[in-house]
Amino acid sequence: MKIKDIVNRDIVNLTNCEQEPIHIPGSIQPHGFLIGLKEDTFTIDFCSANCEEYIGIPYKELLDKKFEDFFGTDSLNSLKDYISKDQMLSSTLHRLTIEHKTFQCTVHKSGSIYIIEAEPVNTQDRNISEVYDQTSQFLLYMHDTHTLKELCQLVANGTREITGYDRVMIYRFDKDYNGEVFAESVRDDLEPFLGLHYPHTDIPPQARELYMKNLLRLIADINYTPVPIYTIDDTRDKNLDLSLSILRSTSPIHVQYLHNMGVGATLTISLIYKKKLWGLIACHHYSPKNLTPEIRLAAQLQGHFITSQIDLRQSNEEYEVSRKTNEELKKINTFSLTGKDEGKFNDLVKKDGILQLCNAAGVAIVFNGGIYKNGITPTDDEIQDMANWLATYTNNGSFYTDKLVDYLPNKLDMCGQTSGLIYHSLDMDSNNCILWFRPETKTEVNWAGDPNKAIVKDKNGLSPRNSFKLWKETVSCTSKPWLQPEIVTAATYANSLQRQINLLIISQEEEKYRKLSELLKETNSELENINWISTHDLQEPLRKIQIISSRILSKETEIPENVHDAILRMNASAGRMQTLLIDILKYTRLKHSDDAFEEVDLNRIVKELKEEMSETINEKSTVINYEELPVVKGIPFLIKQLFSNLISNSVKYTAEDRNPEINITASPVPMTYNGKDTGFYNVIHFSDNGIGFEPQFSESIFNIFTKLHAASEYKGSGVGLALCKKIMQNHHGYITAVSTLGEGTTISMYFPANN
Repeated sequence: MKIKDIVNRDIVNLTNCEQEPIHIPGSIQPHGFLIGLKEDTFTIDFCSANCEEYIGIPYKELLDKKFEDFFGTDSLNSLKDYISKDQMLSSTLHRLTIEHKTFQCTVHKSGSIYIIEAEPVNTQDRNISEVYDQTSQFLLYMHDTHTLKELCQLVANGTREITGYDRVMIYRFDKDYNGEVFAESVRDDLEPFLGLHYPHTDIPPQARELYMKNLLRLIADINYTPVPIYTIDDTRDKNLDLSLSILRSTSPIHVQYLHNMGVGATLTISLIYKKKLWGLIACHHYSPKNLTPEIRLAAQLQGHFITSQIDLRQSNEEYEVSRKTNEELKKINTFSLTGKDEGKFNDLVKKDGILQLCNAAGVAIVFNGGIYKNGITPTDDEIQDMANWLATYTNNGSFYTDKLVDYLPNKLDMCGQTSGLIYHSLDMDSNNCILWFRPETKTEVNWAGDPNKAIVKDKNGLSPRNSFKLWKETVSCTSKPWLQPEIVTAATYANSLQRQINLLIISQEEEKYRKLSELLKETNSELENINWISTHDLQEPLRKIQIISSRILSKETEIPENVHDAILRMNASAGRMQTLLIDILKYTRLKHSDDAFEEVDLNRIVKELKEEMSETINEKSTVINYEELPVVKGIPFLIKQLFSNLISNSVKYTAEDRNPEINITASPVPMTYNGKDTGFYNVIHFSDNGIGFEPQFSESIFNIFTKLHAASEYKGSGVGLALCKKIMQNHHGYITAVSTLGEGTTISMYFPANN
């Protein structure tokens, strides 16, 4: 049997520390021992080299042996019972006894291995009841705190009293994981760290990830010698994930960092808020120090006290801000933008309280090219540029920042008056928006050493900084941060403004439509007058021309031939003009009829027209063929006029070399129009063998006064097909034409089908 240790011997330095596999060091701290059991057989697959020191059995004898061979069947059953009751992640510790020695154990699972970490039972000066009393007293004091800072200070004091560490810090992260000592309890003779900031490089990402998994980490003595873990060499790259281990060996870089701070022992408790690492309780001692598992648990409870109260305490702090901003919102939120001009925006931005809505120094509204502003703001051109950029950057959404220069580095000259910004778009199609501004607030940040020198170079190469002296940094181009109530109030006001703008647009549109409606009424009235003139005043002179010319021709027998021809042409022209006026009158009067739709038998319509138009039809020996046609819903006299116009056109525009032939057919089943989802239609086709026309005129022939042939060739007003189109529109249908020049035309009419 070949045995090997799994110590990670990869060289780690500050150039690759972010890739350091700190979860698999292959070693532990020496204040306890570790055993790893296979989950299926409870065979010892891993054990630490110091087992002999604690239980008198060398690791070589333990490996590949059954757990009960050394610890007994009772211990095995007790362990299995502990595991089966799902107590591994609870605060309940497991007890293990061997050779009259009792150990307190934590048990967790790593892959397929149960990891047992055992420490000797250690009776300290302070018993459990004393710790319980202190914790109970702490809970009473906790209710007397109002702010989060007060609570954190109370936790720092309580944790130091319970644990006895020289320094206890409540460490809070910002969004970039730079840390700040937010509260501190420290021995009187030590220099306080309260208010100091630490760069995010002090705690690399993989360490933060482990803090999320393992909420308590303890180093009893930073000068410890790591204890290797051994295993059977039966697979390549065999390792053991110690992410949840309490004894896990610490990164040598972190040990060096603590050495540089002069620290001898540490306890770190994770503060998890909304599934993120909010901060840490960091305990430092300047000599070696270990804690019993019970006291560690009591210290861990302090962290739970903080995280359980963050929402409440932050709410208390923000409540006053929220109350004041809401009061201002109530005062100015009852506004109206009704009016004929957009000058109302100028009055709006100058309303008392608008800046207090979100405690801004300036506000601007950009609307349809106009800029309306109040307070400390950028220039109009700068505001316009900003509105254009923000509309694109946010896709006409919302945005806020306390450091605008991070997004617009070319606007460094604006920092003095505009470092903070809240933006809300007012529509989705333009740069209309409302903006609130805050000026620069220069602040000093106290760092524990120069954050730009977190890594130093010495004779041994790169190492963590060894100077933690106060280093001041002046932060510029940054405004006072926007609080959540201020952000919410700004959004609420922007929504109200958006609604008012929509109402303004609607009222403007209503006014526009009202004027158009009035204009339409006037136009319709004028058209009615034109119709009256067409019916009476214009037709009356034409009738007189026809009557007088007819009398002259009948009574005067000795009229010169040229005069006789001129009178005939004059009479014909008057007749054509009269026909045109009648057709125009029909077209203008054809509106959506008030007549109710009824069932119209198209077969009967065609039969009646063949009788009524027999003279016209027989004049050119026209043949009309029609098959069984459907019954459609419509107005009978209009459909009759429609068919009459089409028959007249087919007879009129006939070819000289053949007699007119008209075929009227219907589609066998209802169909859609032009492939569009507009419902189903009964389609009637009028096909003739006339002169036809070129395909490019298939739509324009339905326009009023459109004539494709000279008046001398074919008589007509150019109104007939326009009248047909209007009749079909009044029946909620369509009409189309397909033609080949010299061969004929097919007119198709789409009538909405019955259910």
